[in-house]
Amino acid sequence: MFGKKCSRQSSAVVTGAGSGIGRAFALELARRGGRVVCSDIRLATAEETVAMILAAGGQALALECDVSSLASVESLAEKSEQWLQGPVDLVVNNAGVGIGGMPVGEISIEDWHWAVGVNMWGVIHGCHVFAPKLRALGRGGIINVCSTASFAAAPLMGPYNVTKAAVLALSETLKAEMAGSGVHVTALCPTFVKTNIVRDGRIPEGTSKMGQRLMAWTGMSADTVANTTLNALDRNQLYVLPQFDARMVWRMKRLAPVSYNRGSGLIGRVMARRSAT
Repeated sequence: MFGKKCSRQSSAVVTGAGSGIGRAFALELARRGGRVVCSDIRLATAEETVAMILAAGGQALALECDVSSLASVESLAEKSEQWLQGPVDLVVNNAGVGIGGMPVGEISIEDWHWAVGVNMWGVIHGCHVFAPKLRALGRGGIINVCSTASFAAAPLMGPYNVTKAAVLALSETLKAEMAGSGVHVTALCPTFVKTNIVRDGRIPEGTSKMGQRLMAWTGMSADTVANTTLNALDRNQLYVLPQFDARMVWRMKRLAPVSYNRGSGLIGRVMARRSAT
């Protein structure tokens, strides 16, 4: 099944489909002729996405899912297969939360557990449940939404960096394990995307406002990110760094890791002072 365009007329499950990147993936998959299960911990927002797809003539179903719970993800898979009357052949593990603005040791353990539960375990659960099904199917794809944070390791973003780095490592592992199976694996690593993740995250007010301003000024649209990533999945491309700054950080981190770390620390200290004022 090599060369198959996984995103065309797919039977897809998208987590965190109630807004932002997840909604953009769901809408684009439907536009490409796919049937889409839109899952979110907030059912009402998933239903909003479904309404948009139905209004455009597509097919979609809204399901509530807490990705931090394995039982909830298992139920999502079962209900999706029932509605689709067949197998899921594309999974977008997108659900995630924003957290940061404080150094390690000051971020509460409760917030660590929250971030790890959604950002890391959510993707682990998605891969654990769907990867064997896709491997047996012999086609399809998995998209894991990582972040530039997965390799940038910027200061004051400990839980976010750690969880997204885990997702990138899982994606790389899965890519190797799926080699020759007909299943494509893609890791999306953007910088700022115009979503509500900063506004809705557990981030101190000063840092949150700064992040929202940067997102408004430099952020890429979620629609562009989704379209770019689905095209990359069709090419069986592992890494997707849709913005120039993401690609620059990727190169700098590898070419000059010591200098990069020092520069990152300096920028972090400057931003910490500005967010406090």
